[in-house]
Amino acid sequence: MAGVLDAVDQRTRLVGQNRLELLMFKLAWRQTFAINVFKIQEVLKLPNLTMLPHRNPVVCGVTHIRQRTVPVINLSMAIKMRPLEPTKDSTIIVTEYNRTVQAFLVGGVDRIVNMNWEEIQPPPKGAGRSHYLTAITRYNNEIVEIIDVEKVLAEIVPYTTDVSSDVLDKELMGQAVKRRVLVVDDSPVALAQATSTLRKLGLTVISATNGLQAITLLRKWVEKGAPELDELLMVITDAEMPEMDGYRLTTEIRKDPALKDLFIVLHTSLSGSFNKAMVEKVGCDGFLSKFQPDELAMVVQDRIRESGI
Repeated sequence: MAGVLDAVDQRTRLVGQNRLELLMFKLAWRQTFAINVFKIQEVLKLPNLTMLPHRNPVVCGVTHIRQRTVPVINLSMAIKMRPLEPTKDSTIIVTEYNRTVQAFLVGGVDRIVNMNWEEIQPPPKGAGRSHYLTAITRYNNEIVEIIDVEKVLAEIVPYTTDVSSDVLDKELMGQAVKRRVLVVDDSPVALAQATSTLRKLGLTVISATNGLQAITLLRKWVEKGAPELDELLMVITDAEMPEMDGYRLTTEIRKDPALKDLFIVLHTSLSGSFNKAMVEKVGCDGFLSKFQPDELAMVVQDRIRESGI
């Protein structure tokens, strides 16, 4: 099991190349699922599990990993499949999302594969579990379903979109109504969270579900001389997205003379220390963890002040 994450230390070479590494695993049946290796800390056999009273039904309990108490989530149950039974031989995937560490109980880990984001597609509309998927792909002639972990976690610990009163600068709201923000994210939950917070600041939100949609829209505005581009305060983009990721989107924007000066913020659930390094590499103007409405509001308000409008 220790060797399954050997590729993690090499992950930085993928940034800006529109590539990713997926850890593939099984749950309660033969279907193959995946999550991005970027978000994984380690894969382990399940240590001793402690049950907690009044816990969410999808939380098996907590375990102790490297002097940290970590909740163990029955991922199969969380996405409305038959729950797995925890045993001493069970496998867990330890992950970090939005500054929190949690473990997912899985049926077994398969392999890590290196892929191009162009091979990753949005789930088909109307698909049974598309509610819990951000994307699908094919590997060895088999469909692989990429789980929307942000949605899973939001259902366990609900998020807020409210901005604290001591953070909100009401004097800026009159200026905000003149500005637009382009939010790019493939997770409906994350997109809804950011959109709700930004609208509370008085901004107009335009959304895209991946980097390819976003760069196509921006280039269309350039060609038409559209007022939307002049009114665009900033681009807020996720890192992981089908077809074109946020790193590649930033690279494409910086290469375009008409777009290169856009203010771009990477808004992601990936590890903060990793992303801060990647922000510098691809040329983003800032980095934000998801589901932190006060921090999002502060960055946006600072940008309004800096823009002098």
